[in-house]
Amino acid sequence: MTVLTLGLNHQTAAVDLRGRFAFAVDQLIPALKTLHAQLAAPASSEVALLSTCNRTELYCAAGGLGGHGQTLKRAAVEWLSGVGGVSSDELMRHTYVLEDGAAARHAFRVASGLDSMVLGEPQILGQMKQAVREADSAGTLGTTLHQLFQRSFAVAKEVRTSTEIGAHSISMAAAAVRLAGQLFEDLTKTRVLFVGAGEMIELTATHFAARTPHSMAVANRTLERGEKLATHLGAQAMRLADLPQRLHEFDIVVSCTASSLPIIGLGAVERALKARKRRPMFMVDLAVPRDIEPEVSKLDDIYLYTVDDLSALVQTAGEKRQAAVAQAEAIIETGVQGFVHWLDQRTTVPLIQALHSQADAWRTAELARARKMLAKGEDLEAVLEALSRGLTQKMLHGAMAELHSADAHQRPQVAAGLARLFLRGDLTALHPQGSGTAARGKHPADGDAA
Repeated sequence: MTVLTLGLNHQTAAVDLRGRFAFAVDQLIPALKTLHAQLAAPASSEVALLSTCNRTELYCAAGGLGGHGQTLKRAAVEWLSGVGGVSSDELMRHTYVLEDGAAARHAFRVASGLDSMVLGEPQILGQMKQAVREADSAGTLGTTLHQLFQRSFAVAKEVRTSTEIGAHSISMAAAAVRLAGQLFEDLTKTRVLFVGAGEMIELTATHFAARTPHSMAVANRTLERGEKLATHLGAQAMRLADLPQRLHEFDIVVSCTASSLPIIGLGAVERALKARKRRPMFMVDLAVPRDIEPEVSKLDDIYLYTVDDLSALVQTAGEKRQAAVAQAEAIIETGVQGFVHWLDQRTTVPLIQALHSQADAWRTAELARARKMLAKGEDLEAVLEALSRGLTQKMLHGAMAELHSADAHQRPQVAAGLARLFLRGDLTALHPQGSGTAARGKHPADGDAA
C-alpha cells in the first residue's frame, strides 16, 4: 500500500494561486467522487481532500503500485491541475509530493499546527476532522487513510497537552486586531463589519468585540445564520445584498466567505470612499479565493490585508518557541515510526487473508467428511480421529512437499523456515539427543533435516 500527499500551501504558492484550488465544504464530496473515479484502480484506492485558506492537499492511498506511487501521483496531478486550470508543469512548481513516512510526517505536523502560518493554531485540527468526515461520506475513506488521520489526531492531542506550542501562537484574528489598532488609535470609536458567519469570522469578531468598538454588524448570504452570530456578539445583522449601499458606514471590514468570486468590488469601495470623504478604511480579506478584489489595495486611504499579509505579523517568543517545536517534532517522529510499521504490516494482509481462506476451506471439507461418517453410523472416536488427522495432513502437506522437493542447497533454509513456523523456535527435534550439534555451534539447519 502506498500513501501519497500532494499539496500546495502558503509557503509554496501565493494567495491568488491557492484560490484557484480552493474548495468550499459543499464541493468536497463531488470533487472526491470525481477524483476517485479517475484513479487507475478506484476499488482499492482511497482519497481525502483538505482545503483551507492556507492549503489544498490531497491525501491518497492505493495498493498494487509497486511501492512507488507513480500512477497515483500522475492521476492526482492531472486532476488537480484541471481543477485549477493550469498545466501540470506549472502546478508542480508550487506543490509538494510526499510518500509513505514523509506523507505521514506532514499530516502529523499539519494536525499539530507546526505547518501552519500561525504556529500552533488549533483551527486546522477541526478542518482536518471535517475533511475526514467528508471523505467518509463520499465513500473514499478506506482503512489506510482512516488510520493515518486517527493517528494524526492522536499525535496532535499529545503535542498540545505535552508541549507549549499552543501558548506561543498568535491567531490571524489577533493579528488583524493589532493591525487595526495601529491605524485607528481608539478602536472604541470604530464601526466594524464582518462579512460571512463561519468559524473564522466568529473567531475574528470575538477578538474585535473584546476591544468594544462603537458598533458591529454581520452581513451574510443566509440572514438567519448572520442573525445568530450577530445576537451572540450584540451586533446588527444585515443582508449581503445591502452591502454595496452600506459599505461607507464602516471603518473596518473583515470578510471570509466561501464565495468563488469576489463579493466586494473596486467600484463599490470607490463609492464608499467618496461617501466617507476619503476617511480611511481598514479591510481584511481572510478568504481563499479572495472576497475583495485585489485592485482595491491600490486605492488611497484603503488598507487591505490578506491572509498572507497577516503572516508577517505573527511573532512568538523565539527560545521557548524553538524548545516547544523540538518537543513536538520528537512526538511526531515517534508517531511516524508507528504508522510506517503499521503500513509495512499491511503488505502481508492479502497473504493472511489467503491463508485464512485456505484453512477455512480445509476445515469445511473435513467437517463435511466427518458428518458423512457419522451419518453412516461410524464410531464417534473414529470420526474425531479421522477429522483431526485429515486437518493436520492438509496443514502439513504443502510444507512437506516443499521440504522434499528442495535441492541440497535449498534444503537447510527450507528446514529452518519450517522449524520457525511449526516448531515455534523449539529446534531440538531437528537433532538426535546428545548429538552435540548445538554445543559445537553448528546451525540446526545444516544437518539433514529431511
